[in-house]
Amino acid sequence: MASYDDVMSLSVRRGFLWPAVDLYGGFAGFYDYGHNGVLMRRRWEDLWIETFLGLSDDYHLIDTTTILPEPALKASGHVDHFTDILVTCTRCGESYRGDQLLEAATHEEHEGLTPAEIDARIRDLKIRCPNCKGELGPARPFNMMFPLEVGPTGKDRAYLRPETAQGVYLNFKREFEALRRRLPLGLAIIGRAYRNEISPRQGAYRMREFLQAELQIFFDPATFADGLRFDAVASTPIRIAWATEKNQPGAHDIAAKDLVARDLPPWYVYPLAAVQRFYLDGLQVPRDAFRFAELDEKERAFYNKIHFDIQVKQESLGGFKEVGGVHYRTDHDLKGHEAMSHLKQSVTFGGSKLIPHVLELSFGVDRNIWTLLDLSYSKGERVVLRLPPRIAPVTVGVFPLVNKDGLPEKAEALHANLRKRLTVSYDESGSIGRRYARMDEIGTPFSVTVDHETLEGKGVTVRERDSQKQIRVKEADLTKTLD
Repeated sequence: MASYDDVMSLSVRRGFLWPAVDLYGGFAGFYDYGHNGVLMRRRWEDLWIETFLGLSDDYHLIDTTTILPEPALKASGHVDHFTDILVTCTRCGESYRGDQLLEAATHEEHEGLTPAEIDARIRDLKIRCPNCKGELGPARPFNMMFPLEVGPTGKDRAYLRPETAQGVYLNFKREFEALRRRLPLGLAIIGRAYRNEISPRQGAYRMREFLQAELQIFFDPATFADGLRFDAVASTPIRIAWATEKNQPGAHDIAAKDLVARDLPPWYVYPLAAVQRFYLDGLQVPRDAFRFAELDEKERAFYNKIHFDIQVKQESLGGFKEVGGVHYRTDHDLKGHEAMSHLKQSVTFGGSKLIPHVLELSFGVDRNIWTLLDLSYSKGERVVLRLPPRIAPVTVGVFPLVNKDGLPEKAEALHANLRKRLTVSYDESGSIGRRYARMDEIGTPFSVTVDHETLEGKGVTVRERDSQKQIRVKEADLTKTLD
């Protein structure tokens, strides 16, 4: 079983990620990526782009500013409604999220509660301050955005963006024109967002600065399903936990066509199949560790008509955890910006004038990286990170068996050749066993050893990470074997 401490220890030791600013005692809610973490994250992002932009030639990657003026976030509802419920101890002054206090006491989720409902449950459960056992004060809303003053006068109020999505909505009209006025239109973004979390916890799972990967699909709900190849996924079993089952450990396998029969639109179910394929096939998440969890009307944002969280079971975090979501946001966002800016966001398409609706595929990148570290961690006689080869930061390690007899020179030449196509690590320090162990701990799928037989033209030894099986491979066949 992978404990949180086990995964974090490996992550720090092998250069994946760690708490930021530890030179000054740390900075709660902020994490830095090391060299292996950046490589792994980029591979995840590459697979994400390949998967979701590959769904249509009309889906495109953009990038937008991370600072937004107050009117834009007033229009989106963030200024007035982007809140968590704050509870503060009357004795020591420590602050907590109300729902997290309830979750710790009951081991169940408590999303969507009002301050009054949280106060009532805290009284009923007799919850005291976890820090000093003092009495907790009344619950109240707390806005989670980071405010900024822009310019020398400070008159232009702005915020660090709380989500990447708003930058996409602000650029919709420009992209619609630039891309020849076509719907559906998908605009994707991978970038940083900022939320002033009341009590960031569980490492990289809940941070104040984090990375999102999101695809916003703008569409006409009357015609969106017409262009989908739904027949290709109709019989695909989708892992579903309904809203009444979220606190239970499992899920149902329900065919995509049967979800449509239960009144989920085909254009909503189709991307569910793509998301599931991304996790089960691309990231190699075990099927029983993956599910879509429905949020009911009280739990989801008021503008989301349909909302399923993407959840993966993680031993280090104690069960199923949200790593993303699929949200039908209707036309709420563009309508809000139209009302605030007084600029029309409606378009003419197919002879009709409409404000496009939005289907959002949203992923927490840092949460996904932690998830893969959790799922891949294995500790027995050796510590191994069984990452999917596509995601591993290093594809192959190259070693000389000994540091003499011309073996280092041969290994370096092989390393230089392999680097033209693969991410390769060269290591001649320590015993061959120690070098294998170092590669195992960063998830490297293959290790190649150059020995005296290599100098005689008899190939190299290739070791596979998980099985530790070793085979002899001719140099001419090496790239093909590693692919």
